[in-house]
Amino acid sequence: MEDILFGILFFFMDTWPIWTLIICVSLAWSFWMRYLNRKFIENIKWVLLEVRIPKEVFKSPFAMEMVIANALTQSGGVGTWVQRYWLGNVLNWFSLEIVSTEGNVRFFIRTSKNFKMIIENQLYAQYPQAEITEVDDYVIPVMASMNKEPWSLFGANFILSKEDVFPIKTYVDYNLDQAPEKLDQEQIIDPITPVIEFLGSMRPGEHLWIQIMVRVATKRYLKPGNWFKKGDWKDEGKDVIKKLKEEYGGTEEKPKQMTEIQRQTLSALEKSMLKPGFDTGIRTMYLAKKESFDAFRIGAMLGAFKQYNSGFLNGFKPTNTTGFDYPWQDPTGRRARALKQEMFDAYIRRSYFYEPYKMDPFVLNSEELATIFHLPGAVSETPQLKRIESTKSEPPTNLPL
Repeated sequence: MEDILFGILFFFMDTWPIWTLIICVSLAWSFWMRYLNRKFIENIKWVLLEVRIPKEVFKSPFAMEMVIANALTQSGGVGTWVQRYWLGNVLNWFSLEIVSTEGNVRFFIRTSKNFKMIIENQLYAQYPQAEITEVDDYVIPVMASMNKEPWSLFGANFILSKEDVFPIKTYVDYNLDQAPEKLDQEQIIDPITPVIEFLGSMRPGEHLWIQIMVRVATKRYLKPGNWFKKGDWKDEGKDVIKKLKEEYGGTEEKPKQMTEIQRQTLSALEKSMLKPGFDTGIRTMYLAKKESFDAFRIGAMLGAFKQYNSGFLNGFKPTNTTGFDYPWQDPTGRRARALKQEMFDAYIRRSYFYEPYKMDPFVLNSEELATIFHLPGAVSETPQLKRIESTKSEPPTNLPL
């Protein structure tokens, strides 16, 4: 054993110039790519689109699923090695945002200016009565106020409790995939309604922001036994399904009888993989002027996505919060202040997939994204939800010239 260890040691000592060169080249390449990516991101022209909701929405969340599947799959020009490694292009990403400004609830989509028309066309195709306008960023007046008077904030990210292929509870599970006219309006349960109600409860001086960042799903899964080839979330899903079938069904020598829950689990996983997937990051922030900050809002914010959790499939759980459970973890408060500053800066930059705030995303498919971000129908009667008072209609064809 000692001979083997000495042999390995002498090998590395004899070849250290080669290993040093490899490490230096790898580090240089990494720094170079980060520089190129940063320059590319700095030159992106962003626009913020506000989607104003019609007074009556007679569309199921499937309409938003069509928008997501058709508009948010734009990669942004990373198809060739020249674009990726010479120009530093990165995969395009979007930010879907539901915002409460002192109780006024609004829907936004932040996008590169290059894809503004695509998003508008897809939204109007599904929601012809909606109004889409380019607006100033709502974070600007808050930032200006923070420079003049004290504010408090609390932020958190959300992740999935299981592997990506396990689906959350979607609008289909709430029977919202059916045609609206076939549903009893008094019995409709839209899972986004509790979120809207909570946002609408903000008082003067309070703000609550929800940010859902998405891009086309990338290949991040390292399959066991093949560490040099990455797969996508569906490759991981196939391995998960294979393991579950072996666990649930047993072996040929000792077969097992699957339970109804086990059959439903396998069916849900296979169905989930039929839809396009998106790398996703969810960030929420509660901000208020010092005298208006209500710490009891924090628990409600962290539980805002509970209605999307499925008992035997998947769900959301908060992580990376800007607070600590015990006082000795941060006796001076310095760590909490640093975390809050980073969270706020990451939010206003919409940074999640790339530097300066690169985090590990999870995958949601188009159905799951449409569940947590869609234009609510009349079932959501929150008075603070901004809707268009009048509906649009085409002018009559017999108007005089």
